[in-house]
Amino acid sequence: MKREDVRNIAIIAHVDHGKTTLVDELLKQSGVFRTGQVVEERVMDSNDIERERGITILSKNTAVYYKGIKINIIDTPGHADFGGEVERVLKMVNGVILVVDAFEGPMPQTKFVLKKALELKLPVICCINKIDRPEARPKEVIDEVLDLLIDLDADEDQLECPFVFASAKTGIAILELNDKPVSMEPLFETIIDYIPAPEGDETAGTQVLISTIDYNEYVGRIGVGKVDNGTIRVNQECVIVNHHDPDKMRKVKISKLYEFDGLKKVEVQEATVGSIVAISGISDIHIGDTLCSPENPVAIPFQKISEPTIAMNFIVNDSPLAGQEGKFVTSRHLRERLFRELNTDVSLRVEETETTEAFKVSGRGELHLSVLIENMRREGFEFAVSKAEVIYHYDENGKKLEPMEECYVDVPDEYSGTVIQKLSTRKGELKGMNSFGAGHTRLIFQIPSRGLIGYRGEFLTDTRGEGIMNTTFIGYEPYKGDLSYRSQGSLIAFESGEAVTYGLFNAQERGALFIGPGEKVYAGMVVGQNGKAEDVEVNVCKKKQLTNTRSSAADEALRLIPPVEMSLEQCLEFIDTDELLEVTPKSLRIRKKILDSLMRKRANRK
Repeated sequence: MKREDVRNIAIIAHVDHGKTTLVDELLKQSGVFRTGQVVEERVMDSNDIERERGITILSKNTAVYYKGIKINIIDTPGHADFGGEVERVLKMVNGVILVVDAFEGPMPQTKFVLKKALELKLPVICCINKIDRPEARPKEVIDEVLDLLIDLDADEDQLECPFVFASAKTGIAILELNDKPVSMEPLFETIIDYIPAPEGDETAGTQVLISTIDYNEYVGRIGVGKVDNGTIRVNQECVIVNHHDPDKMRKVKISKLYEFDGLKKVEVQEATVGSIVAISGISDIHIGDTLCSPENPVAIPFQKISEPTIAMNFIVNDSPLAGQEGKFVTSRHLRERLFRELNTDVSLRVEETETTEAFKVSGRGELHLSVLIENMRREGFEFAVSKAEVIYHYDENGKKLEPMEECYVDVPDEYSGTVIQKLSTRKGELKGMNSFGAGHTRLIFQIPSRGLIGYRGEFLTDTRGEGIMNTTFIGYEPYKGDLSYRSQGSLIAFESGEAVTYGLFNAQERGALFIGPGEKVYAGMVVGQNGKAEDVEVNVCKKKQLTNTRSSAADEALRLIPPVEMSLEQCLEFIDTDELLEVTPKSLRIRKKILDSLMRKRANRK
């Protein structure tokens, strides 16, 4: 049977091309919000970090009604680090809207998400967004999208995809560039006409593939998926099976069932083919599980999520200031929290190490892991993390392989030389260079993933904040040789205590300081960056010796340069392989792994 009253779509795009804003407008124009209701921008980005950074991290479900047809919409993240979120939600939908910026055109992540959609044979509607930008070039972008579709081996039907021109910000869509824009109606009509209605056998046994896991303090885990066959009802007895785990078979009972309506979940008694449902009350339901009726337990195939490429150690904090600012500080707390994260994040791996004090956490990129660290920090956890390192593979001859990225850099012409020089020293290989827009150059590099670790901050400084850098993982290649991450050394505190103006004044001649007067320090803590390549010990706790000829008031003449305040990302980029970042709810402190000066010198000699 075909459910003509339902359409299931995902909105996919490169970061910042306007997916979430587009969903906002579809919600507004379908009447989800009452007239005059004040709605914040990017209403789908619901968690704090998403709102602060203006990015989507988790895919979200919503539903709107248009002319009596229910359109289930899934808003997906654009960053490559959260590609795992995109890969799995595509199993829930019957088509995608590909959003492309009318100025930037297709970018690396556009290519990644589009490739996943084409592999699943999903029909694509291409929405050229931001046509109101003064420098928009929609006609050239159409050609670029068609070139990309040909590159990705799209079939005849997919090449015939309809193009819609939109400005999500002003809430309009048109089918031809000279049409008079009124509303989003042309986009709604294209969805209804072009995206196929979900199909399935209503009379067969129940089959629901779980594609997303939501977590709620009150009800625990909530599985979200599409009903592929049959009907699912409250209080129904089901069996959980998994395509990748043939031994898994467990009886469960459906205690609560929800469907999406606007931004709310609405309780329902039953749902049939094509409906996207949320199921609560099953304690250990996982992504990739299929809920079936006991008579015919057949698992629905589910693609394996791409492997992580980067790893860091999460370690129990053992610094002299440990336990003073965090609520959860023990290895038991740390272990519980990291394994709980696996409930909702499919791209993450957590492994125990030889010691109970440290856990190896692997993810898709620095941003992926930094979001986890920031979340834990806000929840009251205190711990330390090591520098992110790439995960190597070895071929059958024992040859070392490393992950490679394709890196697209858009910079004003005058900075292109600096960027080429910096990326070349980081083992990057320039594959293409063309002028792009007025006074801009687009550079395409192939570079090892480790060459990009710690480069983003430097890149923004080198391009005065005007450069845009995007990367996508392309596979494993032979090891490209050693490279040094940092050309400057650290300034290390010589003794424990409280930083004073006199000590800081003497230390600031050596380089840039990270701390101000009155801050607690301990021996082995990194308090600044040296201007030269080697590490130097400084005494920032040193007070001025007072005698009857030197008064304490003479201190007032000392002028301190304001300390460099670093964000979590900048700290993760800055630390070297022999350093750790101590993370607490209130502070970020960089320290040496070996705090004792003598022991550190001995270790360096070895």
